Amino acid sequence: METSKIKRNLVLGILFFLPVVFLLMLYPSSHNYDPLDIVDDKVSDLELFTSNSNTNILLKDHITIISFLGNEPENQLIAASNLKELVYDNFLGFKKFQVVVVLPKGSESKAEQFHKEINNMGDMRFWHYVFGEPNDIKNVFNSLKSEEPLGDDLFTDHVFIIDKDLKQRGRLDDRTDKEKEQNDCAYTLFSYDCIEIYDIKNKMSDDLRILLTEYRQKRKGNFNSTSRRAEDLNVEYK
Repeated sequence: METSKIKRNLVLGILFFLPVVFLLMLYPSSHNYDPLDIVDDKVSDLELFTSNSNTNILLKDHITIISFLGNEPENQLIAASNLKELVYDNFLGFKKFQVVVVLPKGSESKAEQFHKEINNMGDMRFWHYVFGEPNDIKNVFNSLKSEEPLGDDLFTDHVFIIDKDLKQRGRLDDRTDKEKEQNDCAYTLFSYDCIEIYDIKNKMSDDLRILLTEYRQKRKGNFNSTSRRAEDLNVEYK
């Protein structure tokens, strides 16, 4: 009886301490990561835009995914659904995180119908729509660095990460490990293609976690920034 009790306590002790040991092993690595690169530090805010809520929606002081869905948002349901299900739903619990969809003025009713299509009864308080004149939309887009231009219909399936200080985040070196081993030339990642599941599910999700970790550590006062600015690397931007 006594032997059985000792074995039981031993098993319970192992089950309790194994996760603790695992976390202790991970702890040092959590403080040794490369912060998400700043690829542009002159992003325009949204002062000239109206919103679908009672408050002004701005990028400043938020961690934002900004999307441009154009004149016919209802035609972009795949891109928007991928963004919602693979990114928004996974990060909406984080403080100051938001998704902002930019649309031209006059598309308010389309936005309302579009919202019904992608809303699966989840918490959509941090998913916003803003409306502006075409020139204002282009000005905001042109303040970002992008792999592709904005379409004539004011749409792109690429989305962008903007930090609390109106800086665009991405990767100055998006090479795979194999490409680095082969000494291939560095190339940048400015935005994330919502049509490509891999881009959204892996690259964007990983990059957002890194950025959120950065801000969490800043709040605790133990963040040591080694983030590289765009001008520090000899990269030819598109």
